[in-house]
Amino acid sequence: MTQKITLRMSAAAAPYVRPDTPGEIRLQAARGQVSLGASDMVVLLYFLTHDNDAEIKHAALKSLRDLPEAVLHEVVQLSETNGKILDVIARLHFSKLAVAEKITIHPNCSEATCDFLVGKGVQDLRGRVGMEECSSPGVGDVDEDAETADDEVINEEDEEFKSKYQLSQQLGVSEKIKMSLTGDKEWRSILIKDSNKLVSGAVVKNPRITEAEILAISKSKIQNDEIMRVICANKEWTKNYMIKKALVENTKTPLAVALRFMGTLTEKDLSGLAKSKNVSSVIATQARRVLLNKSKKS
Repeated sequence: MTQKITLRMSAAAAPYVRPDTPGEIRLQAARGQVSLGASDMVVLLYFLTHDNDAEIKHAALKSLRDLPEAVLHEVVQLSETNGKILDVIARLHFSKLAVAEKITIHPNCSEATCDFLVGKGVQDLRGRVGMEECSSPGVGDVDEDAETADDEVINEEDEEFKSKYQLSQQLGVSEKIKMSLTGDKEWRSILIKDSNKLVSGAVVKNPRITEAEILAISKSKIQNDEIMRVICANKEWTKNYMIKKALVENTKTPLAVALRFMGTLTEKDLSGLAKSKNVSSVIATQARRVLLNKSKKS
Protein backbone atom coordinates (compact mmCIF):
# COMPACT_ATOMS: atom_id res chain seq x y z
CA MET A 1 0.00 0.00 0.00
CA THR A 2 1.28 3.50 -0.83
CA GLN A 3 2.55 5.34 2.22
CA LYS A 4 0.88 8.69 2.92
CA ILE A 5 3.40 11.50 2.94
CA THR A 6 2.78 14.99 4.34
CA LEU A 7 4.69 17.85 2.76
CA ARG A 8 4.30 21.58 3.13
CA MET A 9 3.33 23.42 -0.03
CA SER A 10 3.42 27.17 -0.47
CA ALA A 11 0.34 29.24 -1.29
CA ALA A 12 1.88 29.98 -4.69
CA ALA A 13 2.18 26.29 -5.62
CA ALA A 14 -0.98 24.93 -4.01
CA PRO A 15 -3.45 26.01 -6.75
CA TYR A 16 -1.74 23.71 -9.25
CA VAL A 17 -2.60 20.55 -7.31
CA ARG A 18 -6.17 21.28 -6.27
CA PRO A 19 -8.72 18.72 -7.54
CA ASP A 20 -10.67 21.43 -9.36
CA THR A 21 -7.64 22.75 -11.25
CA PRO A 22 -8.09 22.08 -14.99
CA GLY A 23 -5.92 19.32 -16.39
CA GLU A 24 -4.19 21.60 -18.89
CA ILE A 25 -3.05 23.88 -16.04
CA ARG A 26 -1.73 20.92 -14.02
CA LEU A 27 0.05 19.66 -17.14
CA GLN A 28 1.63 23.07 -17.66
CA ALA A 29 2.88 22.95 -14.07
CA ALA A 30 4.14 19.39 -14.51
CA ARG A 31 6.22 20.61 -17.44
CA GLY A 32 7.77 23.28 -15.22
CA GLN A 33 6.12 26.07 -17.17
CA VAL A 34 5.03 28.08 -14.13
CA SER A 35 6.88 30.77 -12.21
CA LEU A 36 7.94 29.39 -8.83
CA GLY A 37 11.05 29.32 -6.68
CA ALA A 38 13.33 26.28 -6.80
CA SER A 39 12.03 24.61 -3.63
CA ASP A 40 8.36 25.24 -4.44
CA MET A 41 8.86 23.89 -7.95
CA VAL A 42 10.45 20.65 -6.76
CA VAL A 43 7.75 20.04 -4.15
CA LEU A 44 5.06 20.78 -6.74
CA LEU A 45 6.60 18.34 -9.23
CA TYR A 46 6.80 15.71 -6.48
CA PHE A 47 3.08 16.13 -5.81
CA LEU A 48 2.25 15.95 -9.51
CA THR A 49 4.04 12.60 -9.85
CA HIS A 50 1.07 11.32 -7.83
CA ASP A 51 -1.51 12.78 -10.23
CA ASN A 52 -4.19 10.40 -11.51
CA ASP A 53 -3.57 11.60 -15.07
CA ALA A 54 -0.74 9.51 -16.57
CA GLU A 55 0.39 12.31 -18.90
CA ILE A 56 0.70 14.74 -16.00
CA LYS A 57 2.46 12.14 -13.85
CA HIS A 58 5.08 11.36 -16.51
CA ALA A 59 5.56 15.03 -17.41
CA ALA A 60 6.28 15.82 -13.75
CA LEU A 61 8.75 12.94 -13.51
CA LYS A 62 10.52 14.11 -16.65
CA SER A 63 10.74 17.64 -15.23
CA LEU A 64 12.28 16.26 -12.04
CA ARG A 65 14.84 14.37 -14.12
CA ASP A 66 15.66 17.49 -16.14
CA LEU A 67 16.11 19.92 -13.24
CA PRO A 68 19.19 22.14 -13.74
CA GLU A 69 22.07 21.46 -11.40
CA ALA A 70 21.85 24.99 -9.97
CA VAL A 71 18.27 24.30 -8.86
CA LEU A 72 19.29 20.99 -7.29
CA HIS A 73 22.08 22.67 -5.32
CA GLU A 74 19.68 25.32 -4.06
CA VAL A 75 17.12 22.76 -2.89
CA VAL A 76 19.52 20.33 -1.18
CA GLN A 77 21.16 23.21 0.73
CA LEU A 78 17.87 24.29 2.33
CA SER A 79 17.63 22.92 5.87
CA GLU A 80 13.84 22.54 5.59
CA THR A 81 13.94 20.28 2.50
CA ASN A 82 11.95 17.15 3.30
CA GLY A 83 13.74 13.78 3.40
CA LYS A 84 11.45 12.37 0.71
CA ILE A 85 12.39 15.20 -1.64
CA LEU A 86 16.07 14.53 -0.92
CA ASP A 87 15.51 10.83 -1.67
CA VAL A 88 13.88 11.57 -5.02
CA ILE A 89 16.70 13.93 -6.01
CA ALA A 90 19.27 11.32 -4.90
CA ARG A 91 17.75 8.61 -7.08
CA LEU A 92 17.26 10.81 -10.12
CA HIS A 93 20.54 12.73 -9.91
CA PHE A 94 23.05 10.54 -8.05
CA SER A 95 25.53 10.95 -10.92
CA LYS A 96 25.86 14.68 -10.08
CA LEU A 97 28.53 14.17 -7.46
CA ALA A 98 28.46 17.58 -5.77
CA VAL A 99 24.68 17.42 -5.35
CA ALA A 100 24.78 13.83 -4.09
CA GLU A 101 27.46 14.57 -1.50
CA LYS A 102 25.48 17.53 -0.16
CA ILE A 103 22.49 15.22 0.29
CA THR A 104 24.56 12.88 2.49
CA ILE A 105 25.22 15.69 5.01
CA HIS A 106 21.68 17.07 5.01
CA PRO A 107 20.03 16.68 8.43
CA ASN A 108 16.90 15.21 6.81
CA CYS A 109 18.75 12.62 4.71
CA SER A 110 17.58 9.13 5.71
CA GLU A 111 19.86 6.15 6.21
CA ALA A 112 18.21 4.47 3.22
CA THR A 113 18.94 7.44 0.96
CA CYS A 114 22.53 7.67 2.16
CA ASP A 115 23.08 3.93 1.70
CA PHE A 116 21.69 4.18 -1.83
CA LEU A 117 24.17 6.96 -2.68
CA VAL A 118 27.11 5.14 -1.10
CA GLY A 119 26.15 2.07 -3.13
CA LYS A 120 26.42 4.25 -6.23
CA GLY A 121 29.96 5.30 -5.34
CA VAL A 122 29.14 8.63 -3.69
CA GLN A 123 31.28 9.55 -0.70
CA ASP A 124 29.29 9.87 2.52
CA LEU A 125 30.62 13.11 3.99
CA ARG A 126 29.20 12.19 7.40
CA GLY A 127 31.44 9.13 7.44
CA ARG A 128 28.71 6.51 7.69
CA VAL A 129 29.30 3.13 6.09
CA GLY A 130 26.68 2.34 3.47
CA MET A 131 25.48 -0.92 1.96
CA GLU A 132 26.12 -1.93 -1.63
CA GLU A 133 22.42 -2.08 -2.33
CA CYS A 134 19.77 -0.02 -0.62
CA SER A 135 17.01 -2.20 0.76
CA SER A 136 14.46 0.60 1.03
CA PRO A 137 14.04 2.36 -2.33
CA GLY A 138 11.83 5.14 -0.99
CA VAL A 139 10.95 6.53 -4.39
CA GLY A 140 8.42 3.84 -5.13
CA ASP A 141 5.72 5.87 -3.41
CA VAL A 142 6.23 8.61 -5.98
CA ASP A 143 5.98 6.51 -9.09
CA GLU A 144 7.26 3.13 -10.26
CA ASP A 145 9.32 4.81 -12.98
CA ALA A 146 10.84 7.27 -10.54
CA GLU A 147 12.42 4.48 -8.50
CA THR A 148 14.90 3.71 -11.21
CA ALA A 149 14.61 6.96 -13.14
CA ASP A 150 17.83 7.84 -15.00
CA ASP A 151 19.44 4.70 -13.67
CA GLU A 152 16.60 2.67 -15.17
CA VAL A 153 17.52 -0.75 -16.49
CA ILE A 154 15.84 -1.57 -19.77
CA ASN A 155 14.07 -4.92 -19.57
CA GLU A 156 15.06 -6.70 -22.76
CA GLU A 157 12.38 -9.35 -22.16
CA ASP A 158 9.64 -6.72 -22.27
CA GLU A 159 7.33 -7.17 -25.28
CA GLU A 160 7.58 -3.51 -26.26
CA PHE A 161 11.37 -3.68 -26.17
CA LYS A 162 11.33 -6.86 -28.25
CA SER A 163 9.07 -5.27 -30.86
CA LYS A 164 11.36 -2.23 -31.12
CA TYR A 165 14.38 -4.51 -31.44
CA GLN A 166 12.68 -6.52 -34.19
CA LEU A 167 11.70 -3.33 -35.97
CA SER A 168 15.29 -2.06 -35.76
CA GLN A 169 16.40 -5.13 -37.72
CA GLN A 170 14.18 -4.04 -40.60
CA LEU A 171 15.25 -0.38 -40.70
CA GLY A 172 17.72 1.01 -43.21
CA VAL A 173 20.79 2.95 -42.07
CA SER A 174 19.22 6.40 -42.63
CA GLU A 175 16.10 5.36 -40.70
CA LYS A 176 18.22 4.01 -37.84
CA ILE A 177 20.21 7.24 -37.70
CA LYS A 178 16.98 9.24 -37.52
CA MET A 179 15.73 7.01 -34.70
CA SER A 180 19.08 7.32 -32.89
CA LEU A 181 18.70 11.10 -32.97
CA THR A 182 15.04 11.23 -31.91
CA GLY A 183 14.12 7.92 -30.22
CA ASP A 184 13.34 7.24 -26.58
CA LYS A 185 15.53 5.47 -24.04
CA GLU A 186 14.68 1.98 -25.32
CA TRP A 187 15.58 2.96 -28.89
CA ARG A 188 18.83 4.49 -27.65
CA SER A 189 19.72 1.34 -25.70
CA ILE A 190 19.15 -0.75 -28.84
CA LEU A 191 20.89 1.49 -31.38
CA ILE A 192 23.97 2.28 -29.25
CA LYS A 193 24.93 -1.36 -29.87
CA ASP A 194 24.42 -1.16 -33.64
CA SER A 195 27.39 -2.38 -35.68
CA ASN A 196 27.17 0.66 -37.96
CA LYS A 197 29.21 3.41 -36.30
CA LEU A 198 27.12 6.16 -37.90
CA VAL A 199 24.03 4.71 -36.21
CA SER A 200 25.55 4.15 -32.78
CA GLY A 201 27.40 7.47 -32.94
CA ALA A 202 24.16 9.35 -33.55
CA VAL A 203 22.75 8.12 -30.22
CA VAL A 204 24.99 10.43 -28.17
CA LYS A 205 23.75 13.37 -30.27
CA ASN A 206 20.14 12.66 -29.24
CA PRO A 207 19.03 15.76 -27.24
CA ARG A 208 17.02 13.53 -24.87
CA ILE A 209 19.97 11.43 -23.75
CA THR A 210 20.64 11.63 -20.01
CA GLU A 211 23.84 11.88 -18.01
CA ALA A 212 23.11 8.46 -16.52
CA GLU A 213 23.09 6.99 -20.04
CA ILE A 214 26.34 8.78 -20.86
CA LEU A 215 27.85 7.37 -17.66
CA ALA A 216 26.74 3.85 -18.65
CA ILE A 217 28.22 4.30 -22.14
CA SER A 218 31.46 5.64 -20.67
CA LYS A 219 31.72 2.51 -18.52
CA SER A 220 30.91 0.13 -21.39
CA LYS A 221 33.25 -1.67 -23.76
CA ILE A 222 31.75 0.08 -26.77
CA GLN A 223 33.94 -0.16 -29.86
CA ASN A 224 32.99 3.15 -31.50
CA ASP A 225 35.87 5.58 -30.92
CA GLU A 226 33.81 8.49 -32.25
CA ILE A 227 31.30 8.09 -29.41
CA MET A 228 34.09 8.42 -26.85
CA ARG A 229 35.42 11.52 -28.62
CA VAL A 230 31.96 13.15 -28.58
CA ILE A 231 31.56 12.43 -24.87
CA CYS A 232 35.04 13.73 -24.06
CA ALA A 233 34.38 16.95 -25.99
CA ASN A 234 31.11 17.72 -24.20
CA LYS A 235 31.91 20.16 -21.38
CA GLU A 236 28.61 19.61 -19.59
CA TRP A 237 29.01 15.83 -19.40
CA THR A 238 32.65 16.02 -18.35
CA LYS A 239 31.76 18.27 -15.40
CA ASN A 240 30.36 15.08 -13.91
CA TYR A 241 33.05 13.46 -11.76
CA MET A 242 31.74 9.92 -12.25
CA ILE A 243 31.76 10.32 -16.04
CA LYS A 244 35.34 11.60 -15.97
CA LYS A 245 36.38 8.67 -13.78
CA ALA A 246 34.69 6.21 -16.15
CA LEU A 247 36.43 7.81 -19.15
CA VAL A 248 39.82 7.49 -17.45
CA GLU A 249 39.14 3.80 -16.84
CA ASN A 250 37.89 3.12 -20.38
CA THR A 251 40.65 1.96 -22.73
CA LYS A 252 38.75 3.47 -25.69
CA THR A 253 39.14 7.00 -24.33
CA PRO A 254 41.89 8.93 -26.18
CA LEU A 255 44.98 8.63 -23.98
CA ALA A 256 45.71 12.36 -23.85
CA VAL A 257 42.17 13.06 -22.62
CA ALA A 258 42.26 10.22 -20.08
CA LEU A 259 45.53 11.56 -18.64
CA ARG A 260 44.06 15.07 -18.41
CA PHE A 261 40.94 13.85 -16.60
CA MET A 262 43.06 11.72 -14.29
CA GLY A 263 44.44 14.91 -12.76
CA THR A 264 40.98 15.63 -11.30
CA LEU A 265 40.54 12.27 -9.53
CA THR A 266 40.71 11.70 -5.78
CA GLU A 267 43.61 9.84 -4.18
CA LYS A 268 41.29 6.92 -3.46
CA ASP A 269 40.40 6.57 -7.16
CA LEU A 270 44.01 7.08 -8.22
CA SER A 271 45.00 4.27 -5.88
CA GLY A 272 42.39 2.05 -7.53
CA LEU A 273 43.76 2.88 -10.98
CA ALA A 274 47.32 2.20 -9.86
CA LYS A 275 46.34 -1.34 -8.85
CA SER A 276 43.88 -2.04 -11.66
CA LYS A 277 44.57 -4.58 -14.37
CA ASN A 278 41.62 -3.33 -16.42
CA VAL A 279 43.13 0.01 -17.47
CA SER A 280 45.98 0.71 -19.87
CA SER A 281 49.49 0.33 -18.49
CA VAL A 282 50.11 4.03 -19.20
CA ILE A 283 47.18 5.05 -16.97
CA ALA A 284 48.20 2.69 -14.17
CA THR A 285 51.82 3.87 -14.30
CA GLN A 286 50.81 7.55 -14.30
CA ALA A 287 48.47 6.96 -11.36
CA ARG A 288 51.33 5.42 -9.36
CA ARG A 289 53.57 8.35 -10.31
CA VAL A 290 51.01 10.93 -9.20
CA LEU A 291 50.48 9.15 -5.88
CA LEU A 292 54.23 8.94 -5.32
CA ASN A 293 54.65 12.67 -5.98
CA LYS A 294 51.82 13.48 -3.59
CA SER A 295 53.33 11.32 -0.85
CA LYS A 296 56.68 13.10 -1.26
CA LYS A 297 55.05 16.52 -0.94
CA SER A 298 53.20 15.50 2.20
